[in-house]
Amino acid sequence: MMKPSIPKGTRDFSPEQLYKRNFIFQTIREVFEIYGYAPIETPSMENLQVLSGKYGEEGDTLLFKVLNNGDYLDKADPIALEQKNSKALISSISKRGLRYDLTVPFARYVVMHQNEIQLPFKRYQIQPVWRADRPQKGRYQEFYQCDADVVGSDSLVYEAELLEIYNTVFKKLGLQVNIKVNNRKLLAGLAEIAGMANKFMDLTIALDKLDKIGEEGVRKEMLEKRITDLQVDVLFRAIASCHSLEEMEQLMSQSEIGKEGVNEIRKVLEYCAVSGATDNIDLDITLARGLNYYTGCIFEVQTTETAMGSIGGGGRYADLTAAFGLPGVSGVGISFGAERIYDVMEYLERFPANLKTAPKVMVAPMDEESMAFGYNVSSILRSNGISTDLYPEPAKLKKQLKYASERGFAFCIICGEKERRNGLVSVKNLSTTEQEDVPLDLLSAYLSSR
Repeated sequence: MMKPSIPKGTRDFSPEQLYKRNFIFQTIREVFEIYGYAPIETPSMENLQVLSGKYGEEGDTLLFKVLNNGDYLDKADPIALEQKNSKALISSISKRGLRYDLTVPFARYVVMHQNEIQLPFKRYQIQPVWRADRPQKGRYQEFYQCDADVVGSDSLVYEAELLEIYNTVFKKLGLQVNIKVNNRKLLAGLAEIAGMANKFMDLTIALDKLDKIGEEGVRKEMLEKRITDLQVDVLFRAIASCHSLEEMEQLMSQSEIGKEGVNEIRKVLEYCAVSGATDNIDLDITLARGLNYYTGCIFEVQTTETAMGSIGGGGRYADLTAAFGLPGVSGVGISFGAERIYDVMEYLERFPANLKTAPKVMVAPMDEESMAFGYNVSSILRSNGISTDLYPEPAKLKKQLKYASERGFAFCIICGEKERRNGLVSVKNLSTTEQEDVPLDLLSAYLSSR
């Protein structure tokens, strides 16, 4: 007999947990729509050529590949197969992969639907993504992202708008957060200053792990990429001298691309100041966001109330659509990490106490003759918008009340011979244990008022 299990890095969710998750999704969705973002969906699978090369060398290794239909080995590369070269073999046995994020599929969507949309185009997307990462606290192989992106404009007003969306959502969720802000052009300026401009991607990939592996770990990784001790020393001295916009400006005085980064951050902060959304924004020149496609301002959100990785992130990408044949379309977007947000809210007990966790009413038929009467009562209540469940068979009242209580129903509607005969029902409040006879034609109004 097979022991039931689920793949590592995935989770089952009970009804109570899903009510809480849906509260998060609905809160985010409502804010997205207030700011004028429209929903789209894309397939769970994309062609591998769409996904490959967009997330950096490490990101590509975390893509879940989908085997070709049928006898996938029939057209496998025989040399790669014989040599057990899995990297070379993949292209001949797998042409699709599960999406790694929602941004690259969105760029593909924009190109395919360019004649149907008006630029700037603002969209949001709430769907699962998959990463073949090592599961650990707050890190899963299947998880939801809640993304908002706008493409077709270089205006920095959108960076400010997205930061404001972060603040609005987390305020509604009751979470205190810190939003780190940087600019990839500042990182390019750092690379110039440290004499490693030709190692820019190696720098960003290593620096992205600073919170996880510390300065010594980053140094070790850079040295393995043939970056010299002297270059690394210059890099970290520059980082240590750079904590404010003024210090960033001074550091970047000899780097044109660095100056651009400083000016862009300044403009975004000026917009944010208009709405008073700057209190929890923290300039962090070490923030890297190690994905290949970011080119401008980048963001990362962390809760200040418990130890957890980032619960949101995003940034500007200048030309992601060019990979699909449409150059010159700039975009910027953010993502909410729904799984980590859920874990944080559960740990901090921040979900509303009155979240719906069960139907409001259970109808309890006391005998076989009352089943049809009970079914009619259920139909009346449902047609009036009252969430109702019908116990599926006659049973002793004690048994039905125990079931209703364990399910968390607010009321139990008792239907027996007396009730059928008199055209009423007996309503038991399961929290107070009070019981009252109510005429059937007044039942919906009675329950709605309570």
